[in-house]
Amino acid sequence: MIDFSLTEEQQAIQQMAREFTEKEIIPLAAEFDRSGEYPREIVKKAFRAGLVYGAIPEQYGGGGLGSLDQLLVAEELSAGCSGIGSSIAINSLAAIPLLLFGSEEQKEEYLRKICEDEKLLALCVTEPGAGSDVASICTAAARESGAYRICGSKTFITNGGVADYYIVFASVDRSLGHRGITAFLVPRDSEGLQVGRKEDKMGQRAANTTDVIFDDVIIPEENRIGEEGQGFKIIMQTFNHSRPGVGASAVGVARSAMELALKYSTEREQFGMPIFMHQAVMFMLADMARDIEAGRLLAWKAAWKSEQGLDNSKEAAIAKVFCGDMVMRVTTDAAQIFGGYGYSREYPAEKLMRDAKVFQIYEGTAQIQRLLIGRALFKELF
Repeated sequence: MIDFSLTEEQQAIQQMAREFTEKEIIPLAAEFDRSGEYPREIVKKAFRAGLVYGAIPEQYGGGGLGSLDQLLVAEELSAGCSGIGSSIAINSLAAIPLLLFGSEEQKEEYLRKICEDEKLLALCVTEPGAGSDVASICTAAARESGAYRICGSKTFITNGGVADYYIVFASVDRSLGHRGITAFLVPRDSEGLQVGRKEDKMGQRAANTTDVIFDDVIIPEENRIGEEGQGFKIIMQTFNHSRPGVGASAVGVARSAMELALKYSTEREQFGMPIFMHQAVMFMLADMARDIEAGRLLAWKAAWKSEQGLDNSKEAAIAKVFCGDMVMRVTTDAAQIFGGYGYSREYPAEKLMRDAKVFQIYEGTAQIQRLLIGRALFKELF
């Protein structure tokens, strides 16, 4: 039987994340948006609260949260600031390749280390010439007597300038296309690893986003995650696990925008009444509530399938594209309800609108998600 109620434990997780957001994130969100600085102290507090590596099993020192539990946390953190929320969530995302494909020895060494020593991770997939087309990755990994020499550069890497370890995808043979892509764990202190320029972004400015350059970085064979040529599969499965969380984060941003717009619309008067009473405004808010509810349920379903060990690739793509488009509509309409104040940095509506845009871009653009959904529909016919 279908049950949409949260368990007592899930309610406690949700409440804890909400209280953390209200105390630690919301008061500083505008400041970090203006400065673009990495919220290091907030992330440290998130470590102590158990919010950074909730996805990692307890046996390795993590929180042992299920997929649905993580969505509850993602929505609450992003409701406060999606840039700070991304700074926290990216660590669990980057740990997924190790969780899914790492050897037991790798899990014992690295998962335990990052949890106990509060180390940060970054996922290195995107390149200047390989964004949506993951199979075109140019970063090369050449095998050399029990080791690999990695050469290339990655761009738009969240946590790029602050990570202690990088999960890097490189090709061992470009002539093989996506079949040559392989995953590696690269420590920050590896000789030849350099952090490049920091992006000056429109939104989610608190998230540290940089280039990462690999100039003849040599790592031992033991740092390979999975087998040679498994990298593309690892990337796809990682995104299937992470995209519901991206959808939930978008729901959090949209929820904040709606709540702000609703409050403002009941206080702002025009033509002798609160603007909420004008049907044009009321209908905008009604559409927001409808779409936020739909987005949350789509994300929950995708996460539930993942939790059950079922193929959720189509559902993850549906949740990601719907929530990405939805949060852009909701934040745009919220700014519209605020009128001129929605265009002013003195009010939070414009920040939410700027933060929203990237949900249609990262972890697979809205167009790529539609392609994935279309392919899944075609596959179901045969």
